[in-house]
Amino acid sequence: MVSDVHGNARDLARAGDGADALVCLGDLVLFLDYADHSRGIFPDLFGTENADLIVELRTARRFEEARELGRRLWAGIDRAAATEEAVRKQYAELFAAFPAPTYATYGNVDMPQLWPEYARPGTTVLDGERVEIGGRVFGFVGGGLRTPMRTPYEIDDEEYAAKVEALGEVDVLCSHIPPEVPELVYDTVARRFERGSRALLDAIRRTRPRYALFGHVHQPLARRMRVGATECVNVGHFASTGRPWALEW
Repeated sequence: MVSDVHGNARDLARAGDGADALVCLGDLVLFLDYADHSRGIFPDLFGTENADLIVELRTARRFEEARELGRRLWAGIDRAAATEEAVRKQYAELFAAFPAPTYATYGNVDMPQLWPEYARPGTTVLDGERVEIGGRVFGFVGGGLRTPMRTPYEIDDEEYAAKVEALGEVDVLCSHIPPEVPELVYDTVARRFERGSRALLDAIRRTRPRYALFGHVHQPLARRMRVGATECVNVGHFASTGRPWALEW
């Protein structure tokens, strides 16, 4: 089980070793590495100094200034074309690293429209859908909710809730973002609350899955806690650790 791969194809190629299947909870793309500002699409296009600046502005929650910097840097560049070209290069390497079988859903920085071109036989992409793995029913909900960051795959709360509702009762609830629990959505390094889903939390309380698994928050206040009968687990920031989280039964 991995999430927030953010370009770490080397470790991804080994993540499924010894497992019956690999589950990936999204954010394959690396736009900007907050730990190493020289890595990612943004510094490749605009340099490390500009990456330093935009991280500083975002961390200080000066989002309008960050957007203005972005507007200046992108002026005269076909943003959509340049971004897609860079993402395609990353997807070619990352999808090639997936073992078979892999079950994957989108993160908020992913571009779902490109996935069908790169998902090989043996990789199953699910979003608002269920699948049986090892005799257990897994439900998958991809993407994130609207934020000032305006990442590529953010959707409205109502659309997200409809995907959660479509799953029904599952043994393992898999999502990119966490349920809306303060300890699970607070990032201790970024010093901010990320967006979690109330719909996920309501579903956990109502349907009582055995596990709720997610990523998105890279340095959470709590990586694991129980909500009623459900064990809620942040499976980890795979980009930095290179280690999958193992689900066994």
